[in-house]
Order: sequence, then C-alpha cells, then structure tokens
Amino acid sequence: MKKLFFTLFLALTLGLTGCLSTESDVSDADTDRGELPTISILGMATVEDDLNILRDQLTKNGFNVELNIQPDFGSFATQRDARNYDLALTSWTTVTGNPDYAVRSLFTSDGDNSLFSDNVADELINQASTELPEDYQATYTALEERIVFEEAYIAPLYISYKAQGVNEDILAVETVRLPRSRAAVWEAIDFNDPSLRDSEPLLAHQSISTLTSLDPIKGNDGSINTLNTNLYVRLVNLTDDDDVVSDGSLSYNYAIAEGNMDYYFILRDDINFAKVDGETAVDTGERVSAEDVIFSLNRAKDQNSVPDHRTYSLHESMETVDIVTDLDALDQLTEDGSTVKDMLEANLPAPITQLVDAESEVNNLDGNYQVVKITTTNPFPQVLNYLAHQSAGIVSKNQVEAINTFSVEDYDVNTDIAYGDQRTVIEGNGIDNTLYASGPYLMVSKNDYEARFIKNPGYMPGTDYEPKINEVLVKFIQEADSALSALRNGEIHILNGIQENRYDTVEEDELLHLQTNQSNGVTYLAMNTTSGPLTSKALRQAVLYSIDQDEFISFYQGNKLKAVSTVSPLVDTGLVLEKDDDKVASFIDQYFEEEAN
Repeated sequence: MKKLFFTLFLALTLGLTGCLSTESDVSDADTDRGELPTISILGMATVEDDLNILRDQLTKNGFNVELNIQPDFGSFATQRDARNYDLALTSWTTVTGNPDYAVRSLFTSDGDNSLFSDNVADELINQASTELPEDYQATYTALEERIVFEEAYIAPLYISYKAQGVNEDILAVETVRLPRSRAAVWEAIDFNDPSLRDSEPLLAHQSISTLTSLDPIKGNDGSINTLNTNLYVRLVNLTDDDDVVSDGSLSYNYAIAEGNMDYYFILRDDINFAKVDGETAVDTGERVSAEDVIFSLNRAKDQNSVPDHRTYSLHESMETVDIVTDLDALDQLTEDGSTVKDMLEANLPAPITQLVDAESEVNNLDGNYQVVKITTTNPFPQVLNYLAHQSAGIVSKNQVEAINTFSVEDYDVNTDIAYGDQRTVIEGNGIDNTLYASGPYLMVSKNDYEARFIKNPGYMPGTDYEPKINEVLVKFIQEADSALSALRNGEIHILNGIQENRYDTVEEDELLHLQTNQSNGVTYLAMNTTSGPLTSKALRQAVLYSIDQDEFISFYQGNKLKAVSTVSPLVDTGLVLEKDDDKVASFIDQYFEEEAN
C-alpha cells in the first residue's frame, strides 16, 4: 500500500506498558462528571515518540491512556486481526498514486482492510471512482467530512516525506529515482564506474525478510512490493510524480476511448520471460505476449483464482480483457477527438499494418502488433493507476498453470506449493525455484540475510530500459539505526526510509547524498468502532479534537505535513483538522449524558 506499499504498508502493533493517571491539569468539571474510560493505543516500538505525544494530548483532556507497544510488524498482525485495540497508530501509503486506492481498501464496507461499515462512505467512494479529477474533488471532500468529522472513524496525524540515502561515491545519483508511489526502479540505477556493472552487485535494503508471496496478486505489503515490482513488467508505469506513462512498460502506448470505459494498449515484442538456471537467470525464449496479459489480469480480478488472493479488490473494475484483431476497431475516438489508432501509433518502430492474435505472428518492425483492450464495468479512469501497481504484474500463463495444478478450494499450505511461494527461493531447501520473471530482474535465491536477483537477459535488450547492473542483493536489516550504519559503512548502497531526525547524519556524510520527495504516506489513528469505549461516536469525536498536528510537525522539525485522511496527499479538499478543547469538552459531556440514559 503504499512504503507501504498495501509501497502498501499498515503499521499497527501492540505491547504493554502501564495505565497512566489523568494529569492534574484536567478541569474540575471533567473530574465532577466522572472518569473517562481507559483508551488503549496500539503501536510499534519504531513509533514510540508518536505514541508518547498522543498519550500526552489525550491525557490532558481527561482520558486514561494505556500504551501497547510491540517490537515488530509480525506481532502487530495478530493483535490487529483480533481487534485488540481502541486506537491503532496506523500508516497507509497510496502506492498507485490515485485517490481510489487511498480509500477503497480501508473505508468501504467490504474492503480488504475495512475499518468500519458505512453505506454513505461506500456510495461516495464508488461515485468518485467514475469521475475525472475536476469532478471528484467535491466527492472526496464529502467523503472526508463523513469519515473524519461526522463519524470520527479515524483521526489524522500527518503526511510524511520520502527520503533515501545514496552512496554517491559508488552510485551515479542522477540514475537513482525516488518516486512518490512506485517502488524502486532498479533497472535505471548505474555505478559511477560502468565497468563495475558485471562484477559488482547493487546493494539494496529492506527491513522485512519473510516474504508474503512472489506471485504478484497474493501480497500487497512491504515485504514484496519492491521485489515484485522488479520481477514483473506491467502494462503501464508511474512517473516519480504519479503520472501514468508507458515508459519502461510492456506497452509502447495506451489510449482511452471516448466514454472512459475502453482502454487500449499496444504491446512491444522485446521482452521475454527469464528463468533460473543454476545460480543465474537465462532467457526462456518465451515472449511476454497478449495471452499472458489476459491470463494475468483475469486472475488478478478474480477473488477465487488463487488461495489467499489479497489484491483482487484493486482490479474488480475490469469487466473484460481481450485481444483486438480488427484494425477498424482502432478508429474509435478519444476524448480529445483523435482516434485510438493515432494515440497507439505514436513513435512505434513501424506503423501498424496488422493486428495479430498469435504470438508467433508478432513482428513490430514489420508492423505486426498485438493490442489488448480492457473494458471496465463503469467509467473508471483510475484503472490505469491500478494497472501500474505491482499486483498487475504480468506472469507466464504456461508456467503458472504448470505449477498451480491444485484446486483452490482444496489447497493445503502444508502439502501444496503454489507459484510464488517463498519456499521455492530459499537456499538449500531442496525445492526448485520455479519463478519466471517478465520484469528486469529475477530472484534466484534467498536466505535469512539477503535475496539475490540477476538481470533478465530478455528484458528490452539494447534499449534505454535494459537493466544496467547485472546483480542486485537485497539486504534484510530490520532496525533503522543498523540500516543507516550499514549505509554509512558501505554495506548497502541505498537506504530508503531515512528517518527525519537522521537527515543531518546523511547530509553531513561526505560519501552520502540525501534524496527527498513528498510521499503519499499518511499516519493516522484507526478507531475500533466494533467493541470497547470508542463504539461511542461522541467519545471518538472527543479523541479527534484532542489531536494537535502542530505538535507532531514541530517534533519532526517541520518534516511532516498536515493531513485529514489518506486522500490528503492526492486531493486538496480544503478541509483542516484543528485541535479544539471546547469541542472535546462538549463531546465528553454528550458521552456522559448517553451513558446516563
């Protein structure tokens, strides 16, 4: 999500400290009307500073606060799923760069990570999904009013920046990108000394070593988003500022027909799947074709296509995915009055002379192309952003069908090994690595300390998008300070996720360069509306107006921005949350009146 990563990432956890007494500055009126219930806040040790600020803000308004802190993400999952919290310190990064992703999974009644059920919110989210940006601003404003101010399902804290440190003594900094949404673009990265490309690995980093799945549709979290983004090509990509482009993707160009329901993609013919052979990656000779696209996207949108499908809700807007063979079909108009053919034909190796069905008939230099058409159930321009997400990565139809021979309903995790199961890449386990990469790199092995990737020799050879560096080692280092030390010591070349209070450390190191960009990451409090004291809307609103975002921004030395919801980095709704002690007192009074009745 998104860095999350959901770039999807949800940071809820818990542990134990003690219950804190109400501070002495609570007014006599607060004391006279009774004692507020204890509020339990979940969080990880990595966000303990935030938890302490929250505790102080709520305590000053009469709440008893219990901080529950767990050391890692794994501990969080058990507690989150059991709803063992009143407030959960949560982060969400919109890794697709579009507002529908920022809300659908979290705030629809049947979302993958639903926090509540609200028919009004459902209607607003579905309405906004059919609208263009000039129209959906008002709809997302109404959604924020509903989920934040009217119902107080969440309480926003701040928007973060993205920051990464780069060893500029080793790497050419201008080749290292820091996109707002898209994961790391490994194929673009180069050494200052190009002669090192074949002899030295790029040393990258991530904190999570246990991988959800290397099947792109079976995970959407920080353990696999970057890895799967580089394992599999997609129909489109995102720029560093979240524009949808064909650059570096499976398509030369795309076009949207009038009405925003039909989307056309003309495929390039210079990408082949790679497979593992011993300790390296070899070209299978199997082209990434329209047949693979149709297979991949149909399984992406089908909840029942694989066991534990975690990303289907991103792709349910697609009704059909087809190969176009009738050249006249490209005469459809686009919104600007040109034809689909005009849009698709820009800067091709040769003009379109024939649309072909069979992979064997494809030859771009002769003008023979494959075109894929996606039709959505409703007008939905944001479908393009979802097609740029790692879960829309193109897999080999032949290989996946050869591996996934079990029936989904009878799947047994103890005996069946599905395509992408991390057990197939672990060193020394006696299980064959069956991955097929359509993207720039193929994972050839993994252990507890690192994952090893080798360049796909069949990925756009001879173009600007051919990977520069032959090998990438992803080092697993969980603790942030240890990762920063590894960067400074040359044990890794890039560290994404530099903490705000360590910017100076990177900037003052003569071997390092600090890159920053505003992120789509929002930190907020998720409220438990199904059990506990915060089933009371009045009490939720009292919590909401206790939050002082300026304190967080000051603590982080100005390196945070104000937020209202997960939409805030993407749509300017004009709404602002301001701390308001009078409203807090009023809502607390309302809570006690409700309790008395």
